[in-house]
Amino acid sequence: MLSSFQDLLAAAHRQAEPQRLLLVFARAELPDAATAAQRERFDAGEGGALSPVLCVDKAPAEIATFDALVAESARTGMGWDVVFVASLAGRAGTAPGPDEAAQPLRFMVNAINQGRLAEFAAFDRLGNVLQFG
Repeated sequence: MLSSFQDLLAAAHRQAEPQRLLLVFARAELPDAATAAQRERFDAGEGGALSPVLCVDKAPAEIATFDALVAESARTGMGWDVVFVASLAGRAGTAPGPDEAAQPLRFMVNAINQGRLAEFAAFDRLGNVLQFG
């Protein structure tokens, strides 16, 4: 059970095969046709729709800490509220390369757009685990 992003990094380092982490950063947005109740919930920090705004793949060793990842994401100029993470396992001791991550990243974006959020580890901007039902 993960309690933080650092737990996820530690788990990735412990795997028998080298891993590549797939990260999709998403921003909470209010739908155009939102009701007054939906707007009120959104203004209170609840509800809304999560829209992917940034994707990246990295070896676990390329992420020193969650704070470093947040700082790197800030340099893109793209605001985000949640980062979704999946892992791609290597084979025969060889880590997957960035070219192998492109299609799984597209699948992640599609899944998030379809609301299939529980398929991935999710973290808020502080690195805390989020649960989606």
